[in-house]
Amino acid sequence: MTALVLTGTGIGVSDVATVARDGRKVEIGPDVIGRLEKARKVLDQAAASGQQIYGLNTGLGANLGTAVEGDASAFQRQLLEGRSGAVGEALPVDAVRATMVARAAMLSTGGSGLSPAVFVALVDALNAGVHPVMPSLGSIGAGDLVLMTALARMLTGEGEADYQGRRMQAAKALMMARLAPISLAPKDGLSLINASAVSAGSGALTVTDALSALAQQQQAGALTMEGFGANRTILDPRLHMARPAAGQQEAAKALHDLLVRDETPAPTTLQDPLSIRCMPSIHGALIEAIGQARHAAEIELNAAADNPLVLGDDELVLPTGNFHTASLALAFETLGLAIAQCAAASAARFIQLTGSGRNGLPKYLSPVGGASAGFVPLQKTATSILAAIRHKANPVMLDFLAVSEGVEDHATQTPLAVAKCAGMIALWRRLIALELMAAAQAVDLRDGLTLAPRTAAVHTAIRALIPAVKEDRPLGIDAEALYAALAGGDWQPALRSADLVQKQA
Repeated sequence: MTALVLTGTGIGVSDVATVARDGRKVEIGPDVIGRLEKARKVLDQAAASGQQIYGLNTGLGANLGTAVEGDASAFQRQLLEGRSGAVGEALPVDAVRATMVARAAMLSTGGSGLSPAVFVALVDALNAGVHPVMPSLGSIGAGDLVLMTALARMLTGEGEADYQGRRMQAAKALMMARLAPISLAPKDGLSLINASAVSAGSGALTVTDALSALAQQQQAGALTMEGFGANRTILDPRLHMARPAAGQQEAAKALHDLLVRDETPAPTTLQDPLSIRCMPSIHGALIEAIGQARHAAEIELNAAADNPLVLGDDELVLPTGNFHTASLALAFETLGLAIAQCAAASAARFIQLTGSGRNGLPKYLSPVGGASAGFVPLQKTATSILAAIRHKANPVMLDFLAVSEGVEDHATQTPLAVAKCAGMIALWRRLIALELMAAAQAVDLRDGLTLAPRTAAVHTAIRALIPAVKEDRPLGIDAEALYAALAGGDWQPALRSADLVQKQA
């Protein structure tokens, strides 16, 4: 795998995912160090002229009016110590690596005034696999600085780090990786922490997972249409050209491609339930929402989001609110709602498949009948999962209080919006697993049905993991096995995400 080269532009969510999860190396582009040196010079000159610069010669937040005198480096260390207030379970390593590469990408734009040596140390730690132990609770989206202090402190040799799967003191981890702790010049501490890198990095991973789950949902929906004997005229492209709603044509084409064959079987009914008939509309809305979330995340990954911001070409240092991620939070709130809608339709299709018998299918998808429970107990499981998804779909970006004596009187709750969206994807995959199970069983119970090549491949992949139901057995075990394959990257076949969502600039 080729290295990801940081240039100050062009970083995508897939780049973050490959660094965070696949160990892709990161290199510094040829112009980046010069850009950082120029910004650092502008910052130092502004400070020397007597300009008040937030976080360099003034306090932070409610201490904005307090002048900082004396050892500027000592103040940067104090700044980090005083803001290390995050609590809760540590973020997983992939989220921490995503945070590190996100911050490095942002810093490479040159707007922070960060010392080049500190930037190099961040990239070196990422490549060496030295990761801070970063608690998950503490950011309200007005920058992720309380969470980010763990990263900055780790680079100075303070706090704890994860290295080679072991948790240890940061100084020891750096030493084992043959790295040295950094020293902080004026504003370096603030430059490391005062951005929404946790939100942007985790958001990139969430978008990646949403694309994967959407591909799996399309496969489940197509297999349901096979097993249900659905009317495929709903996928006629002329219908979707007549109402070109967001993503609808792409979703319909993906379903059509999964179901294409030489001879289309006759439908068993004129019109199917809405969870089947309206799949292109439902999945299309999700495609659009994923695209918007990706666009918002990639803006952050390639932006100078510091406060204050160093404008190197103009030789200015100006206060800004660029760390505030209202649009990113809104994009992930919207994505969560689109996921919830898609998950609700999946649950509805599962109940249609496993109900009293429809379109010639036996009651509860049981091949033995009588008192057999078949798949019907899993309707409760599906309903329980959907309730958990709906709970997470409730918006949070308006839930904030004024803090820091009213100086920080607005927040976005972006980390929470992203985190609950990620949690919804995990739950949604469980519903997809249930739908795949039921659709495969319905296919097995239809005599003489010949599947399309691609849905046949989906069916084969299911049966490689779980057998058809011949008599009542613990189906929860089967559902767990299929979910593990969907969530763990072992699921085949898979639609390429590029087939579903067009890359946005």
